[in-house]
Amino acid sequence: MAEVDPASKTIVANRLTKQFGRFTAVNQVSFEVARGEIFGFLGPNGSGKTTTIRMLLGLLHPSSGSATVLGYDIVHHADALRRNIGYVSQRFSLYPDLTVLENVNFYGRAYQVWGSRLTERRHAALELVGLDGKESVLTGNLAGGFKQRLSLATAILHEPPLLFLDEPTAGVDPVSRRDFWRLLYQLAQRGTTIFVTTHYMDEAEQCHRLAFIHDGRLVAMGTPSDIKENQMHGRVVEIDCDVPGQALTILRSLDHLDEVALYGSVIHVVSDDLGRHQPLIQDALQKAGIAVNSMIVIPPSLEDVFIARARA
Repeated sequence: MAEVDPASKTIVANRLTKQFGRFTAVNQVSFEVARGEIFGFLGPNGSGKTTTIRMLLGLLHPSSGSATVLGYDIVHHADALRRNIGYVSQRFSLYPDLTVLENVNFYGRAYQVWGSRLTERRHAALELVGLDGKESVLTGNLAGGFKQRLSLATAILHEPPLLFLDEPTAGVDPVSRRDFWRLLYQLAQRGTTIFVTTHYMDEAEQCHRLAFIHDGRLVAMGTPSDIKENQMHGRVVEIDCDVPGQALTILRSLDHLDEVALYGSVIHVVSDDLGRHQPLIQDALQKAGIAVNSMIVIPPSLEDVFIARARA
């Protein structure tokens, strides 16, 4: 697992816990994020992602544990912390009835960016996200990808050293998602730390390091390559067969397999003893009259690892 230089820690979470009555939403979560790092925080709905982020933003007090963000304690210095970060949400939150320029000016003033500095920062931010020349366009008329670019532009007006991005490309087309991530890399190369949540595994692959959270607990953490190579429980066999939907039902009825999932038109099966289980898989499909075109052991994907660790 990649180590974080103690002198360059942007976020330090130590056994961070949040309870709502008897329900534990986040359970003793610990991790560190380095300066200039793109840190991916992944998990299904209800896993504790949003609660963790709200604590790191100083919006929720932890029930126990602690965290510092940019050196600020999240409980005692929340106001100072929030003045030094940028935030982009999944839900577009700018004003659709204002122009691009009017939205940027509004958020610039909200961040106390005034006068010549606002002019300078506005030009730099809009140029970075590819919206220079579109200042007079009504924000509501922008395509989804450009709306998220505008959200990013407003979030970086005050040059924050840390950005929180909560599923920023949800519902955005693939080309716009790719372009958005190019912008994130440019910011990271300039020293901005980026804490991002996403449901897209291709985006997760682009993060420097990842943490997987499930039922409030971290279940895996490290670089994408480290997670795939060293943190997988079991091995993955990919099955290309006729009528994969029917095959999926049959294989899920076999008790000895750790995980069975459909990936496009092929099936991934996870097992800790493929030598013993592959013949059983072949036999079950053959008895059902399902032709198997190929059955090969493959390296696990991030999604394979996340599903396996979540079910462990």
